[in-house]
Amino acid sequence: MPSPSSSSSAYSLYNSYMVSNFMVSIIVPLFLFSLFVVHVSSCSQIDKLSLLAFSGNISTSPPFPSLNWSDSLDCCAWEGITCDGDLRVTHLLLPSRGLTGFISPSLTNLSSLSHLNLSHNRLSGGLQHQLYSLLSHLVVLDLSYNHLSGELPPFGIDNSGKNSSGAAIQELDLSNNFFNGTLPNSLLENLAAAAAGGSLVSLTVSNNSFIGHIPTSLFCINDRNSSSLRFLDYSSNDFDGAIQLGLGACSKLERFRASFNFLSGPILSDLFDVVSLTEISLPLNRLTRTIGDGIVGLTNLTVLELYSNHFTGFIPREIGKLSKLERLLLHVNNLTGSMPPSLMNCVNLVVLNLRVNLLEGNISAFNFSGFLSLTTLDLGNNYFIGGLPPTLYACKSLSAVRFASNQLEGEISPRILELESLSFLSISTNKLRNVTGALTILRGLKNLSTLMLSKNFFNEMIPQDVNIIEPGGFQKLQVLGFGGCNFTGCININK
Repeated sequence: MPSPSSSSSAYSLYNSYMVSNFMVSIIVPLFLFSLFVVHVSSCSQIDKLSLLAFSGNISTSPPFPSLNWSDSLDCCAWEGITCDGDLRVTHLLLPSRGLTGFISPSLTNLSSLSHLNLSHNRLSGGLQHQLYSLLSHLVVLDLSYNHLSGELPPFGIDNSGKNSSGAAIQELDLSNNFFNGTLPNSLLENLAAAAAGGSLVSLTVSNNSFIGHIPTSLFCINDRNSSSLRFLDYSSNDFDGAIQLGLGACSKLERFRASFNFLSGPILSDLFDVVSLTEISLPLNRLTRTIGDGIVGLTNLTVLELYSNHFTGFIPREIGKLSKLERLLLHVNNLTGSMPPSLMNCVNLVVLNLRVNLLEGNISAFNFSGFLSLTTLDLGNNYFIGGLPPTLYACKSLSAVRFASNQLEGEISPRILELESLSFLSISTNKLRNVTGALTILRGLKNLSTLMLSKNFFNEMIPQDVNIIEPGGFQKLQVLGFGGCNFTGCININK
């Protein structure tokens, strides 16, 4: 007769066996069901066919591998594709994939697409007439750095700047292509509405061949607190005419670029109301009149580029209020007067270029000692007098200095050796003396690769005891300019 304990053990084993069978009967069907669900849960067939049609018009070439877009795979798993919870394609992102061909109109069937980025490829041809308007969820469109060409077609979005689903364009980048003609009014009006509605953040059309006026005022005409625009870039096109009034209402604008165009007239004062600006880049235009003292109110500026225009008058006296400036490029204008003392407060400057103006004054009296981050200083082609500023030697980060074509006098100080990073030095066309001392000192600049001393040291004897090329001296020198000095004697170039 079995003991009570053996009966209890048998009962436990029986229960464990029944539970195991029960669990297997549940888990196996669930596993098979999950396989079935994975098999049937694939992207929309319309989206898949649209993408396959798009891929049929593009190709890649070595060293870029082919796309893994196969009809046998779920398109939500394809490279560059993201789908939403309804298995509709929302993102098509294939930047820098070596794509060639053209953008197929089949993409217009991707009705849930919100992000399209085909930048940094070699796509060519024009944009299809309805490409943008049928992408009803498009928020970001980036076609930059391709070979796209022709005029932009009309872009149909509703007048609210939103598409039929309620989304709104946030970023549009068509830069670095071969587009031409004017920007379509339909596109501009709807982008303006998107800016006023608080969605448009960035518009970039640089490096094309667009013509007409830059439509700045369209984006800044409503309640100034509602305009969301932060970045406007019209650079390197064929835009002309004056900068339109209205930018002052773009209260969130941070960067404004319109360089390398044919813009004319003054900088309108309402631009100085945009205190959020960190960058103004308007070089290589035909802008005139004075820069305007109001610009010193833009205290968040880090970049001010106004070179190669026709500006006149003084550098704003209180420019030192722009203490965050890192790049100040005002060269090739008609600026007059002296360097304002307040400029010394711009202690974050990295590049200072005032070359080719009509500036004057004793440059040795200017205090450069606070410019500890300065790497490039260009004051050439002005009317400065005095000697090389002794405070300049505190700028230990300097790698390039030009004082050429001024009226500087005196000798080169041994303290210039404190500028150990200096690789470019041009002091041509001044009235420097003592060429022997200059070469003896300058050969100690170990990183110097370009040295321009032309039209100085007039009628001095070329030194015979200073070897230009010898161990320990001018180790990296590649360019040496001595023209127009009327030296006597000869140069020793023997090693």
